[in-house]
Amino acid sequence: MSPLGPDDDPDRLYTVTGGRSRAAGSRFDLVTLIVAECEPAPGMQSEHVRILELARRPTAVVELSAELRLPVSVVRILLTDLLDTGRITARHPRTAARAELPEPDLLKEVLDALQRL
Repeated sequence: MSPLGPDDDPDRLYTVTGGRSRAAGSRFDLVTLIVAECEPAPGMQSEHVRILELARRPTAVVELSAELRLPVSVVRILLTDLLDTGRITARHPRTAARAELPEPDLLKEVLDALQRL
């Protein structure tokens, strides 16, 4: 087993999150797209700066986690900080609403036509 690297140090993760173990609420799933709304400001935490740089284009939470080499749970805490200060926006994946789905009768007609082929 290899020793812990500098990015795997539990003390570092504790410091990065300010001792928090969970993000307030569950606002971010793995595919939520994050978009930076501003440039990094002087004095910002380095992880926040890196997130803002990576999110100049819409970037999924899981991609940020991979690029930062941090657990998703830690990235969610950092994203909550940035969202609360208005520095990012989150674009949640759309779920299909019942009204957007085709009518069952239409699906049956398509199925019947395919079976006749």
